[in-house]
Amino acid sequence: MLVIQRAPRRPKPRKQPRIGIAIAGGGPIGGMYELGTLRALDEALDGVDLTRLDVYVGVSSGAILAASLANGISPESMCRIFLGFEPGGVRFRPETFLRPALREYGKRLATVPRIVWSWLYDLATRPLETDWMELIGRLGAVVPNGIFDNDAVERFLREVFETHGRGNDFRRLQRKLYVIAVELDTGAVVRFGAPGRDHVPISRAVQASAALPGLYPPVEIDGVHFVDGALRRTLHASVAMDEDVDLVLGLNPLVPFDASLGTAARTADGKLVDTGLPVVLSQTFRTLLKSRMQVGLEKYRTQYPGTDLMLFEPNPDDAEMFFTNIFSYHSRTRLTEHAYRATLDDLRRRRDQIAPVLARHGVRLRDEILEDRHRTVATSLGEQPPRMTRPTAQLRRALDDLEHLLGLPEDGPAVAAGRSSDRSLASRKP
Repeated sequence: MLVIQRAPRRPKPRKQPRIGIAIAGGGPIGGMYELGTLRALDEALDGVDLTRLDVYVGVSSGAILAASLANGISPESMCRIFLGFEPGGVRFRPETFLRPALREYGKRLATVPRIVWSWLYDLATRPLETDWMELIGRLGAVVPNGIFDNDAVERFLREVFETHGRGNDFRRLQRKLYVIAVELDTGAVVRFGAPGRDHVPISRAVQASAALPGLYPPVEIDGVHFVDGALRRTLHASVAMDEDVDLVLGLNPLVPFDASLGTAARTADGKLVDTGLPVVLSQTFRTLLKSRMQVGLEKYRTQYPGTDLMLFEPNPDDAEMFFTNIFSYHSRTRLTEHAYRATLDDLRRRRDQIAPVLARHGVRLRDEILEDRHRTVATSLGEQPPRMTRPTAQLRRALDDLEHLLGLPEDGPAVAAGRSSDRSLASRKP
């Protein structure tokens, strides 16, 4: 589903329009859905390079994608890494994100004797004021803050961001990147990458932004604990709009499911209540997120009247997206392909509405991509390019940066695809 919110006031004329992207969170499957969407946009949009936008904003799992794009890692390269098409170099292993937080477990278990002895002391000295329910309440401090170890996530991202001229330092990036997290003790929103918060390694900031309470422990940075940035807002597109951009591309993978549309084969008589508690909780969570986003969209219209917004989301009857376990990594290839095709279908179906908005920013739709009904993520990647040495990869990256700086014209989709492949080459390890 594509939401187009045209600016009430025509964007200011510029020689080079400013474009930003905001990528929301959504757990593992949300990230994979967004990866498929990014790959579709990367191929279907001519006149814009997703690794050379003016500003990137990422929240939770979306922060991984935003930080990768800001580091010059193309959607093609990300697909090769995360979907297993990359035979060498940095490899994505799902178990990295699902390792038990053993240190957190040990830390909590170590508090049991102190809690029990404290309760026994109170029971002996204040028997009328102490009971078993109080002990149960105190033992709540023993429950781990997270199931999985997100330190392993940070190490994986650090490896990705510190190879072939990329950067794990906000201050060394050529483009603005903001990673959103929330302070646990105050509930305040923090923009890592902003002045005063840009000294934090990008991998550490992403780890904090993706620390979903209950799943991963809060992340301590400079003595302050941070959790998932989606707790306050879903998309945080206003962070990109604050950078005076003309167009924001938004990606949001979690929307409520409409079982009344007649496509819900997994429900009985269109009733989600019959599918169990996990589905009920998922629908509730998605509805809350969507409600907050709708409020935000209305504010954007009045607060940023010169900015166009194009928001890409799953359709409300997308059973494939809704009924897949939100923490599943094993379905990542299927979901990425699904999102890729769904995004191309949206662009094709609403081409007449989309084209004029994109044209205002020097972007056009590639009809040859939209009309290829058999195109998939796998076929779009083509053959595995030959690996490059580290110096050659760094030289290619420098030449691409120089070309962009000089504003050399695009030579058409074929050459653009070749350049995308070159960027993919530059992301290889020797």
